[in-house]
Amino acid sequence: QVQLVESGGGLVQAGGSLRLSCVASGDIFSIKTMGWYRQAPGKQRELVAKLVPGGRTNYADSVKGRFTISRVNANNTLYLQMTSLKPEDTAVYYCNLGTTTTTNSRLLDVWGQGTLVTVSS
Repeated sequence: QVQLVESGGGLVQAGGSLRLSCVASGDIFSIKTMGWYRQAPGKQRELVAKLVPGGRTNYADSVKGRFTISRVNANNTLYLQMTSLKPEDTAVYYCNLGTTTTTNSRLLDVWGQGTLVTVSS
């Protein structure tokens, strides 16, 4: 079993910054992808930023230049540094992990519980 625990959400004024963290633990064998998604009230969940094989990163157009995704391999921690926050960034942010385990070579899709980010105007 694999678990994700997110932290770092909160209330911030427009123009401010926050850093989200996501710690992955459990039966992790080989991480393929790690990323952040968000879901605003009344909207579908959308990709914010993602690390993919080869060291590439994908960002939503709406966050390019403002958000930075990074990972510390040693402790399987994923970060999302968010700057110049806007009210439209308000959402629940979810960490996502694509990994194989020691007992299953099939890619496992794991989600965290989410952390709320609220940006006031």
